[in-house]
Amino acid sequence: MNPILDLFASSPMKPMQTHMQKVEECVEHLPQFFDAVFAEDWDSASKLQKTIRKYENEADDLKKELRLNLPKGLFMPVARTDLLALLASQDKIANKAQDIAGMVTGRKMSFPTEIQDDMRAFLVRSIDASRQAGKAIQQLDELLESGFKGKEVTIAEEMVVVLDQIENDVDVLQIKLRRKFFDLEANLPPVNVVFMYQVIDWIGDLSDISQQVGSRLELLLAR
Repeated sequence: MNPILDLFASSPMKPMQTHMQKVEECVEHLPQFFDAVFAEDWDSASKLQKTIRKYENEADDLKKELRLNLPKGLFMPVARTDLLALLASQDKIANKAQDIAGMVTGRKMSFPTEIQDDMRAFLVRSIDASRQAGKAIQQLDELLESGFKGKEVTIAEEMVVVLDQIENDVDVLQIKLRRKFFDLEANLPPVNVVFMYQVIDWIGDLSDISQQVGSRLELLLAR
């Protein structure tokens, strides 16, 4: 039996939740990865980058199987197109984590010590957003069982509100980090500066995309 079909047999939402769990596994390795980068331990960073890529590939495989096996005539209060849009948003989180690790490892980027603590705080809060999105997705079973009404909807809506608050915190931390980095960039090679800003933006994207997951879930609730 196809494992995805087995999941559908137990719950039409289970495969979505399984995919999101794989996405979270991918993102959760980023703090350890950046600790290795800041220590210029490139052997450890490379191993962690490969681990992140492994989880991203597994998430991608799950996404493809879901797209192929998501029943077109499934009777439930959720449109197939809405589920596919939600799935795509989830998958983008894992893709972005892989992009970050790949860029940093490929260029062996050395970040100024003056911004490393701020980068850690920024990264951790961005990952908080993906965790919160994961918590919201884990409510899909209960939402389906309740027919997308009742207290389960209220719980999911409250989770999305918290997700929006986290995303706002990330924006504030990103502004602070960029300002501090701006004061240092004149003493750094211009090409390095460009790619460092790119990495900062991509870390911020983790929370932006996680917020998109929340927005997709809100659309499910609204319909």
